[in-house]
Amino acid sequence: MRFSLAIACKNIRRRPVRAALMCIIVLFLSFTAFMGGYLIISLQNGLDGYRARLGADIIVVPSAAQGHGTVDNVLLHGITGNYYIPQDSLRKLDGIEGIEKNTCQFYLTSAKASCCSARVQIIGFDPVTDFTVTPWINSNIDSGISDGDIIIGSDIAYPADGSIRFYGESYHVAAQLEKTGTGLDNAVFTNRNTIDKMAHSAAGTVERETLKDIDPENAASCVLIKVKDGYDISAVADDINIHISKVRATPSVSMIESVAQGFGNVSVFISVITVGIWLISVIIIIAVFALMMNERKKEFAVLRVAGASGKMIVSAVSAEAAVISITGSVIGLVISLILTAPLSESIRNHFSLPFMQPDMMIMLFLSVGSVVMPFLIGVITAVLSAFRITGNESGLLLREDA
Repeated sequence: MRFSLAIACKNIRRRPVRAALMCIIVLFLSFTAFMGGYLIISLQNGLDGYRARLGADIIVVPSAAQGHGTVDNVLLHGITGNYYIPQDSLRKLDGIEGIEKNTCQFYLTSAKASCCSARVQIIGFDPVTDFTVTPWINSNIDSGISDGDIIIGSDIAYPADGSIRFYGESYHVAAQLEKTGTGLDNAVFTNRNTIDKMAHSAAGTVERETLKDIDPENAASCVLIKVKDGYDISAVADDINIHISKVRATPSVSMIESVAQGFGNVSVFISVITVGIWLISVIIIIAVFALMMNERKKEFAVLRVAGASGKMIVSAVSAEAAVISITGSVIGLVISLILTAPLSESIRNHFSLPFMQPDMMIMLFLSVGSVVMPFLIGVITAVLSAFRITGNESGLLLREDA
């Protein structure tokens, strides 16, 4: 083994360009294996989180909000906005047949907060009627949400004293939501009394100008509805759209299907690119190793004449391929890990899809796989080529080379 490794290292030093070329090819294999799996799994996790987080059967928003800052944009991308459903429209919802329960939310766009590098969406909700927010915090908080308490998304950092300032007032962080992979990871939640206080604290700001004649305790930016068993969700949504003006009701399944379709398109694109690069890289590895082995026929013949067995030669070739492959695979993995954050953000922004990173076990599995698979391909290809060459008689190899 020591002989094989010594020969391998000498060959690499003697032909650094050839070794570097092989290392780069293996690097691409490792990189595409990790990033392809990482992106597809993260998108699927984001879609699952979005589906679970939505919670409601029907989402009702003001008609004026359609197309800019709608609730699905807030859920997915954290797009902020102030828009409100008229009081008479809210009262009419009680007369719609098929509604089992509903809960209102009030959206307030914050100024730049001490916790964040950008504007955030503050969402007021009713803990008594809510069925979409509390399931994500009930494992983190034992008591109700008191006045002055806030619940923050998983991506929001907060000081050690557990307080965040909005409009000059400090609010206590009572809990933090679990990761959802949506824009709500950067949102802030609080009860209606607290958001009413925030709205009044915003006096004189651009946000306050949009709140003229709006009472946060009674107004709503959206209504989340749970439909009774036995009722058709689309039919109930249509009933709302027909009988209540200035609102737009959308079945949540339509939103999920739209996101799922976008996910499918991106997933296919990533899969095609990943498989394409893999196939090209594997073909190049096979071709280069075959050419490299053919070029070294005389070297192998001399070693055989000098007394080296075919097994020793194959072992040396295997060691050389192993050193090159493991080096390329590890470098490819390191580059992949460095690029996960910026590439993830780019995918999220360009394709407007929920995105949630895999857990540590999945990341470990992807890391091991992205190193082991290219390593095995490189070593197996080199060994097969070496067996083919060393199977010929040494004299024939020397005469053929001459």
